[in-house]
Amino acid sequence: MASPTTTRGPESWKELCADPALQDLPYKIETNVRGQLVMSPTYQYHGRFAHLIARLLEDELPGGVAYTESAIRTSQGVKVADAVWCTADRWEQIKDTYDAPVAPQICVEVLSPTNTEEEMAEKRALYVEAGAEEVWLCDAEGSISFFDPDGPRESSRRVPSFPSSIARD
Repeated sequence: MASPTTTRGPESWKELCADPALQDLPYKIETNVRGQLVMSPTYQYHGRFAHLIARLLEDELPGGVAYTESAIRTSQGVKVADAVWCTADRWEQIKDTYDAPVAPQICVEVLSPTNTEEEMAEKRALYVEAGAEEVWLCDAEGSISFFDPDGPRESSRRVPSFPSSIARD
């Protein structure tokens, strides 16, 4: 079996998920276009915001499925959205995959201090290319920015009642 850092495609992500050396790391793991591991440390608030956003999405859009840490296959490697929401039909397409071949309709990134504007613009484009209708960014203070394929929006198209900020608790 080839090293997970040099293989590409869905099988390499499956290998990464099964690798005991990569279990319980305090990092978010993604891959780049060359199949190399990209690891980003996260703060505790990161997981809390992702959880709160997923919970709010599930409350606001009860006809679908919301969850955290969704691995999504993109043209530039596997990216992991911090929180997502998808319709029941999309969930049926992706629920049994290691890395979703199509993105959930809403993908949310909780920003870390190391994230750059360029990196987030690239991720937004990759999620949209993979099938996302909207990509949201949540900063360290809980402010949420909404984007669709045309760029920034004042609010979400799919769930206009979603708050533009959430309490950090």
